[in-house]
Amino acid sequence: MTDSYETARQRMLETVAARVDDDRVLAALEAVPRHEFVPPDRRDSAYADRPLPIGDGQTISAPHMVAIMADLLAVESGDAVLEIGTGCGYHAAVTAELAGDENVYSVEYSAELADRARERLSDLGYDGVSIRVGDGREGWPDHAPYDAVYFTCAAAEFPAPVVEQVRPGGQLLAPIGTGRQTLVDATKRTDGSLERTERGGVRFVEMRG
Repeated sequence: MTDSYETARQRMLETVAARVDDDRVLAALEAVPRHEFVPPDRRDSAYADRPLPIGDGQTISAPHMVAIMADLLAVESGDAVLEIGTGCGYHAAVTAELAGDENVYSVEYSAELADRARERLSDLGYDGVSIRVGDGREGWPDHAPYDAVYFTCAAAEFPAPVVEQVRPGGQLLAPIGTGRQTLVDATKRTDGSLERTERGGVRFVEMRG
């Protein structure tokens, strides 16, 4: 890693630190080389606190949003985590730092993005992360039940198949809404219903499929 990236990454950590309660999240952000996940012509902006295009109409979320979501999700080592929307793989790498890469499962609609993310994660040592191409609304039942699931794209509502794949007491986190979006943090009750908390307005690309 070059000194310029290291300096920029430390500046990014200082920017997001005030929004994060869990030091493990900051350590995860420090460990993952974000510049490796953005297109080469965007690497000078890799640690700026804003979304960046990654191709196929998709974006990599701003660092503060990844940090906030990781902080809210509060996964522990060994937790099984489902990600809806792999994108470039950056958020999955941050989650892998917290849960262990062999416990992270991700669904991506775009085969092109999935292939690139798989290769990039493997090159960086996160080869235990499992990625499949498909409709995120269907989740990934093969590895259920999950302790936590999060969406990196906005949905009109939590899809029923995904809710079913979360264990009772497990957590769901997603931008919900088709116009105005709200980050919704939900815990699954034993009867299958969701206890929801709104965490503020957000802007994400909408789920495809």
